[in-house]
Amino acid sequence: MRLYLLRLGTIPGLQAPVPGYLIRTDDGRTVLVDTGAAPGGPVEVEEGQDVVSALARLGVRPEDVDIVVCSHLDPDHVGGHAAFPGAEFVIQRAHHELARSGTVPRLAAGRPLWDVPGLRYRTVDGDTELLPGIELVASGGHVPGHQSVLVRLERTGAVLLAVDAIPMSAALDPDDRPVFPFDLDEKELRESTRKLVELAGAENALIVHGHDAQQWRTLRVAPEYYD
Repeated sequence: MRLYLLRLGTIPGLQAPVPGYLIRTDDGRTVLVDTGAAPGGPVEVEEGQDVVSALARLGVRPEDVDIVVCSHLDPDHVGGHAAFPGAEFVIQRAHHELARSGTVPRLAAGRPLWDVPGLRYRTVDGDTELLPGIELVASGGHVPGHQSVLVRLERTGAVLLAVDAIPMSAALDPDDRPVFPFDLDEKELRESTRKLVELAGAENALIVHGHDAQQWRTLRVAPEYYD
């Protein structure tokens, strides 16, 4: 199994990455985690950084993607959903219901990007094995129903894609971590941080943060990969 880290944009000011993640399993399944930001929004998406172009450089066509894992439906994570009409989108039930309720403005603002006619959503509840070696980890707090992804690789070992539950290394301490403006539930956020840090410790996993410019420079970024 191979894990590719895709840069799908940049947060202005922070110069932090907006990533997506591609997983290619040994039995030929193709899993995409998040689809990045849509060009023309507040996130800087340079030419060739859209998800379709990023995948094309790896020889992957939209129709090759079997599953799109939605960590959550913030606009910088759903900009390319419409490009994958043949995929199954997997999301936490609590988050999908929250987004559809229209009660969180930023999720409602991005609705045209994720509530696309014809897209097939499958909802899950809590920690779930997606495929052998790929686990979805409930990690709410940033927003209810957020999920992270644990990938167990043969050579690298475990990699925990924390996404926005732990967006940068400065947020690794459950008790002292900052609570950022877009984090909706401080108590749940700290509980999820503790859960993920303990999981990473038990698995001896590399934690990949969602928006960490400094860490990004140390990682293997596509076309390099972890296996």
